[in-house]
Amino acid sequence: MPALELVCPAGTPDALRIAVDAGADVVYVGFRDETNARNFPGLNFSRDELAEALDYAHARDAEVFLAVNTYPRAGQQALWQQAIDDAARLKADAVILADIGLLDYAAKAHPDLRLHLSVQASASNPASINFYHRAFNVRRVVLPRVLTVPEIKALNAQIDVETEVFAFGGLCPMAEGRCSLSSYITGKSPNQNGVCSPASHVEYREEGAALVSRLGGFTINRFAAHESAGYPTLCKGRFEANGEEQYLFEDPVSLNIIPLLPSLVEAGVTALKIEGRQRGKAYVREVVANFRRIVDALERGEAVTGDIRFLCEGGQETTGAYAKKWK
Repeated sequence: MPALELVCPAGTPDALRIAVDAGADVVYVGFRDETNARNFPGLNFSRDELAEALDYAHARDAEVFLAVNTYPRAGQQALWQQAIDDAARLKADAVILADIGLLDYAAKAHPDLRLHLSVQASASNPASINFYHRAFNVRRVVLPRVLTVPEIKALNAQIDVETEVFAFGGLCPMAEGRCSLSSYITGKSPNQNGVCSPASHVEYREEGAALVSRLGGFTINRFAAHESAGYPTLCKGRFEANGEEQYLFEDPVSLNIIPLLPSLVEAGVTALKIEGRQRGKAYVREVVANFRRIVDALERGEAVTGDIRFLCEGGQETTGAYAKKWK
């Protein structure tokens, strides 16, 4: 079977070096501002750090993609355009964009810069993907996590660009690029400010034997002593409805599509994306090393095996929509 490119996360320069050393083909990063969708304190790269990261990766036959995947506010696009200019100047291997205006700017200002369409653009049909390719020479699309494997195969037969799919990590149950849930209680938009459930608005407190998590002053979850406490994102909160406390949108669970890798190769997928730029160095090392071993075994024609549930949120995993049975 042909190789699947392994696209891995790094929130810091140290994490990038660890990802490259563990076997990443590509590491994706963001600048230290709201041009990227993981705009958290202590994360991301300065311009000098990106230059050093590119040197480190290229010396080891790896690439670095820069995510500029949030949406500028009207009339305030200069910060985003500067990020694109700096990516081109530093010779990033690709820039991941969502906003149609930024795609137009990048294609005209830097025609040699490789452009990828972010999952934040939420493009999931041939007409939209082929439009981005024709209009802006987009070379790859990161598919939203709403398609089955047969749907991805059918899509690949009708488009002229590479496809990249999420393989492991946090599972967003909302339409990517369209979610504004946490902004209603924090005032910070995932799509413009790059922060879903910003840490500055997160609070944990003990109430009797329970641990309560709060976001923007609202209680999101209440954990008993035997339960693992997750990070308070509104879509994965536990609320009372019809007299019962339950997860209304999505359980705290991680995406893991290792069992589906052979069928994804057969469907024509080019690359696997691992989520987790906000996660620590130990997570990056473990998840990249494990996927490197599994992808290499797949290329050799060996059985795909591996249990990395210990890296999953709450120890739970799902294949999400990739193998969905519902209509």
